[in-house]
Amino acid sequence: MNAKVQAITESQFFAPASTDMVDSLIGRYREERQRMERVVEYVSGDDFRSVISYFEDAAKRQHHQAGNTPSFKLESGLAALNASFWHQALSLTDVLDFMPTKRREEWFELIHSHKAPEFEESAVRATLADLLAQRMDFLAEKVDGIFRALSKTHVTNQPEGFGKRMILTGVTNDWGSYSRSQTGHLNDLRQVIAKFMGRDEPDWNASNRVVEISRANHRGEWVPVDGGALRIRCYMNGNAHLEVHPDMAWRLNEILHHLYPTAIPSRFRQKPKRKVKEFTLMERPLPFAVLDVLHRLGRAYDTAERSRRLIPNAVRIESHEKDKHVIAEVEQVLELLGGVKQNTNAYSWYQFGYDPDPVIKEIVCTGVIPDQKSHQFYPTPEHIARDAVELAEIGPEHDCLEPSAGIGNLADQMGACCSITCAEVSSLHADVLEAKGYYVERGDFLKMASAAKFDRIVMNPPYSQGRWQAHIEHAATMLRKNGVLVAILPASAKGKDVLPGMSLTWSKVYENQFRGASVDVVIMRAEATQ
Repeated sequence: MNAKVQAITESQFFAPASTDMVDSLIGRYREERQRMERVVEYVSGDDFRSVISYFEDAAKRQHHQAGNTPSFKLESGLAALNASFWHQALSLTDVLDFMPTKRREEWFELIHSHKAPEFEESAVRATLADLLAQRMDFLAEKVDGIFRALSKTHVTNQPEGFGKRMILTGVTNDWGSYSRSQTGHLNDLRQVIAKFMGRDEPDWNASNRVVEISRANHRGEWVPVDGGALRIRCYMNGNAHLEVHPDMAWRLNEILHHLYPTAIPSRFRQKPKRKVKEFTLMERPLPFAVLDVLHRLGRAYDTAERSRRLIPNAVRIESHEKDKHVIAEVEQVLELLGGVKQNTNAYSWYQFGYDPDPVIKEIVCTGVIPDQKSHQFYPTPEHIARDAVELAEIGPEHDCLEPSAGIGNLADQMGACCSITCAEVSSLHADVLEAKGYYVERGDFLKMASAAKFDRIVMNPPYSQGRWQAHIEHAATMLRKNGVLVAILPASAKGKDVLPGMSLTWSKVYENQFRGASVDVVIMRAEATQ
């Protein structure tokens, strides 16, 4: 890697490093060491030596199984002091983030076993400087680790970087349990990709969850991970196929080039000139901290009963979760999936109209929920949905359609007495709708065949760039004779002849009712005049 490229890469990944940051740490270490020496000198004096044995004997009786006795030996105290301050010193920089798993564990073993070197200033500065200088090597070793773990018997595993499909063997066993060594390589790769995307770093077992969910729920299917940055396909035989998004692959190959200057051809280290149709890359995957809380959601119980009856279709954020910003985002995700927060005597949970577990697992695996900007997903408030369905005058004999259904807030108001079809472009939302029991047409509503006819269509179309107009026009072509179309539209549409040839009536204006969007809306009822 030439100096210019390395400088760009380092500025992109690494935090600014200054060895002056250890000044205060060195000062505190010296103060602690001096206090420790004074304590040892004090208790070792003639005035206290005779009584120390009593404390040691009492401690030995209290902790005889563990064999712990208080010790005022300077050597053992300094070993613990050195270990503590080495851990603090490493935490002052981002070197631990970039260390491959093996190197990081070696350092932790030195610290936990109290075998770290003495915390002497020149040694600390030299060690930190050396580790900071090795960050690019560490980063490259992480990326390289996946190749060292690849199957040696599959021809697709070629030394051309991340441009081709890769196959890992032994990722899971016959019972579906994962191999930590193999998922560890995957996790190292995802940590590097997270740096590219400006995300927080996945925890050590994040990839275990992805492999488990992929194998159990989507065996033999491609599953997007981290917003489409890569995708994985797990098989019954324990193998996992892996592909990296082209926008990530060329950057990873540039890092590999740092280790193998002559091995990675230049064409694999260049940004692709055109988009690849097979991949869709989301701009903002959910933070790993949010995904971790979603993974650990607990079951909800009816606390009013002594039997603690399990509440069906309900989840609860565990009380030990403390980060209020993370909790707020988790709550928003649950609400977007149709969860309604319930509270009873300071006990809270989220109630769903379907089993949310499969959908939540998919979010944990993929890292995303449908993006509001691209999908224009703003759930219809219950009172507006109720008013819209009431205007449609739905009877048990009617075939009904909710286009761009989201999670079915309008369909939920139609009741079970009629036949309901939902059209939805988001795969995740389609899963929610099917979990609720609706028949779902997956894909873009505007591409749905007009040959399908319905008695009642109730819709809340996307608004951006005037898309609502195209959506209501297409919906109108799908009405049967004497059919009724009800649509929630921007208030600016009120009174306009938006569907020529149809009889239109308008509701009152609902002001600023949609969470996450500053928009006033109106409900339109349209009937065919012929």
